[in-house]
Amino acid sequence: MTDPSVLVQSLTPSAVHAAYSLIQPYVHRTPLLTCQTLNTIASAPQSPEALTGTPYEGQAPANPKFRFFFKCENYQRIGAFKARGAFHALLRLIAERGKEEVQKRGVITHSSGNHAQALALAAATLGVPAYIIMPSISTPSKIAGTKSHGAEVVFSGSTSVEREAVVADVQAKTGAIFIHPYDDANIICGQGTTAIELEEQYRELLAEKPHLSIRQGSEALDAVFTPIGGGGLNSGVATFFSDKSTKVFGAEPSFEGADDCRRGLEAGERVPAVSTLTIADGLRTPVGLLNWEVISNRDKIAGVFAVTEEQIKATMRLVLERMKVVVEPSSVVGLAVCLYNEEFRRLVEKEAPEGWDVGIVFSGGNTTVEAIGKLFS
Repeated sequence: MTDPSVLVQSLTPSAVHAAYSLIQPYVHRTPLLTCQTLNTIASAPQSPEALTGTPYEGQAPANPKFRFFFKCENYQRIGAFKARGAFHALLRLIAERGKEEVQKRGVITHSSGNHAQALALAAATLGVPAYIIMPSISTPSKIAGTKSHGAEVVFSGSTSVEREAVVADVQAKTGAIFIHPYDDANIICGQGTTAIELEEQYRELLAEKPHLSIRQGSEALDAVFTPIGGGGLNSGVATFFSDKSTKVFGAEPSFEGADDCRRGLEAGERVPAVSTLTIADGLRTPVGLLNWEVISNRDKIAGVFAVTEEQIKATMRLVLERMKVVVEPSSVVGLAVCLYNEEFRRLVEKEAPEGWDVGIVFSGGNTTVEAIGKLFS
């Protein structure tokens, strides 16, 4: 890879707009939803018991105010935002190398499921062979979804090191061109197109229903949350908002060190490896080198917060039961931060006593009835 500190200069709002122009024929403009019930729940103090065992035990709980705007990428093609980056990366690759070469060699990637399905779909749509390396513990529905688009699936271990070893082996045999699942400028710009729609839809919605905002006449979201795994979505969204007033935050699971980005920011250096079996299976990878260049820039990312497995499950239950929206665990970590992370809740209360309008990106909905039942059994 080109030096990330140099490559990051190509990540601009105009590059995200250019990506959107290219991929529009291939992706959905997903809906923006609101939920008064979740606004109310988040805008009430947590119980004192919820703070037991935290640095805030014995203190009065924070009482921030929220209005949420949910960007539902679970309704995107293949059920996740990853379709945006996959189509953009493959379309750019074909433009650079020519369709004949790309069709002859094919493309290869590694993914636990959502990027796997996305690249498989993009490759099938554009007539390109695809080889997808997937951890053997991937969700069965994601494996089936990837195979359904005609991709050749090869299984690997669950860590990034194990995945990359199998990628190298298959590449040596096939000559397939590698498209990184998240650490790639074209992937990042593609994922960033989520933010274009989010901002447009927020303004359109408030023009029709201004009472939905915390402030009358609001023109911009106060903040946006995305999950962070490899960091492609978060850095893409942050790139789009980099010349605007909207603050961008990231959210991670804390289980078994899955909050590598949060820990890396605290330590002042990127954490290069992660080994975790968090229920948020789309967030089990370390932040990529290029994405780290964006996320570690405080002018672009306002902060990263982590939540527990129980908080993720409680949030997922609320979304399923109160919004009637099917999401996977990885999708809800941003909302979980707003509901349960006392550090973040105190930040909002301090910075804006009147509250914030917050965009929450539901990154995907690739789960099954069986998986949901097992999660809550």
